[in-house]
Amino acid sequence: MDQSSPYLSGLILTDRLVVVVGGGHVAQRRVPTLIAAGARVHVVSPEVTPAPEGMAAEVTPVLREFTESDLDGAWYVVAATDDPEANERISSAAEERRIFCVRSDDATRGSARTPATGKHGTVTVGVVGNREPKKSAALRDEILTALREGDLTAVDAHDRTPGVVLVGGGPGDPELVTIAARHALASADVVVADRLAPRELLDVLPPGVELIDVAKLPRGRYASRDFINEVIVARALEGKRVVRFKGGDNFVFGRGYEEVIACAAAGVPVTVVPGLSSAIAVPARAGIPVTHRGVAHEFTVISGHLPPGHPDSLVEWAALAKLRGTLVMLMAVENAAAIAETLVAEGRGAETPVAVIVEGTMPEERTVLATLGTPAEEIAAQQVRPPAIIVVGAVVAVAHPEHFKDQAPARG
Repeated sequence: MDQSSPYLSGLILTDRLVVVVGGGHVAQRRVPTLIAAGARVHVVSPEVTPAPEGMAAEVTPVLREFTESDLDGAWYVVAATDDPEANERISSAAEERRIFCVRSDDATRGSARTPATGKHGTVTVGVVGNREPKKSAALRDEILTALREGDLTAVDAHDRTPGVVLVGGGPGDPELVTIAARHALASADVVVADRLAPRELLDVLPPGVELIDVAKLPRGRYASRDFINEVIVARALEGKRVVRFKGGDNFVFGRGYEEVIACAAAGVPVTVVPGLSSAIAVPARAGIPVTHRGVAHEFTVISGHLPPGHPDSLVEWAALAKLRGTLVMLMAVENAAAIAETLVAEGRGAETPVAVIVEGTMPEERTVLATLGTPAEEIAAQQVRPPAIIVVGAVVAVAHPEHFKDQAPARG
């Protein structure tokens, strides 16, 4: 049944029956894609591994041995058992019913082969090699990378609908930007970029894209909030696709929802591409967990741009001081001393471990360790400048037991 030159075809499986026989790792890989294609999936197997079992709400599990009648009414079959004789019986039953069948054990014995696939914008890329799945996957990856980076431009797969796309660029390292964020940048007519958005990605914008700098320098020049709202709305109303590109996540101290409100008031459509929040991603990259079993059952993310006691502050510092979990503070370098003093005065121990992560995920990243009683001294001594994330809590000692010998909880 070997075909040396398979015929590629894009199957429309929406609301059509697909039968997967076998409940192991092959099913774990194939079933999610079939679900995403809208198929009605039946999984036939006496036993299934935990991942397929967890899909029970989205598929129909048939927990018994395969019978030929399981294929009645099916449009596509995946023979994925670990028994070659069973797979032969499944593919024979499919052949009798003129149903295309993929075999996981021996592609030459099936009537179809699963391509190495991937999506880029509105395009699905599929590669079928001559029974060389690793080579097919490698070629697929090269094609997708070239499309994402703009090296292949013959097909424009991006949505270019006029409007505004709010894109979270993550903590700074361009490798931590989502695929959706890259797609959005490649689709843009105009990019309105913050200082903390991954700057390397601006160099690969397509030719002709207008770049508007709205960087806010600490205690320096900045573009006003009104200007940013006005420019994204104005460009969108000109019929352009505007990408508002910022660091972290749009809605975690990114003021992204103010831009949503401004666009809604002007009748401009808005879509949102979430980004990795620096509040979690930066400590993680620095090797500090924000929670840890037996140590911290909660973490709180706080904006430290206003000191305790400021009339515009919305933070209940006294309540935070009484929490036992982790405090993660953004924009807090300038007010670190006042914040630490208040937390200690309100009951948090002066010996509480503190980590100040500077330039998180970037080549200049470094971690300054202190306690809640000494952050100002360490910040001054180490010449800490924004951007930096401040982590307060026992999780810092978990990550750095050598520095906090008397306070480090067990890691396990």
